[in-house]
Amino acid sequence: MFECQKIRSIPLKKAEKKNISYLTIDGIKLLLQLPNRANRQGRRDLALLALMYDTGARVQEIADLTAENIRCAQPYTIKITGKGQKTRIIPLLDAQVVHLFKYMKENHLDRIENFCKPLFTNNRKEKLTRGGIAYILAKYMNMAREKNPVLIPDGITCHSIRHSKAMHLLQADVPLIYIRDILGHESVLTTETYAKSDSRKKREALTNAFTPIGEEKGNDKPIWLNDDNLLEWLNQLK
Repeated sequence: MFECQKIRSIPLKKAEKKNISYLTIDGIKLLLQLPNRANRQGRRDLALLALMYDTGARVQEIADLTAENIRCAQPYTIKITGKGQKTRIIPLLDAQVVHLFKYMKENHLDRIENFCKPLFTNNRKEKLTRGGIAYILAKYMNMAREKNPVLIPDGITCHSIRHSKAMHLLQADVPLIYIRDILGHESVLTTETYAKSDSRKKREALTNAFTPIGEEKGNDKPIWLNDDNLLEWLNQLK
């Protein structure tokens, strides 16, 4: 016991924290445009990728879903089982269930006798694994990167889709406590990581808090318009 206590007293080595990788909303839109809706596999992939983003679920949580986890009546919800077998209920909007319901109906997953079957399966009707879902995402990420490499940076993984949803909710001014509940975090402190990583929100906060010093009240002109020397220099650039 004494040896264990000595070992546990050793402080953890500080490691460099990696930046959160995520896609912009335009990047998500591009990704979801790529699955071929003309064939069964493409419709499955679209339903899969859209549900990953809409719920912000972990890849294993998506792999473990069964048809009975989806409430197909109003109000639409999805029941997700996360770490430690803890469950959470996430509401789904009408626009979020369109592709999912079409996929479920096509594969007869809306029937009572199929409720216990995996929601997403491969060509052999076997449950998709984490590796299988990662393979599907990587395929479409490569296709999207060829179309627009600016919107699709390197290093995007299944967890990046979860990060993307969290960042977009934050940018839409959804309170952190709701984002915590959607993502299934134990503490809101974990969710605050996204707030610390969102440079756009930081810029907006600084802009809103900025108070010009030395300007006369009622003067709505930008500061640089009151600088004659600066204006004269700018005019010389012509």
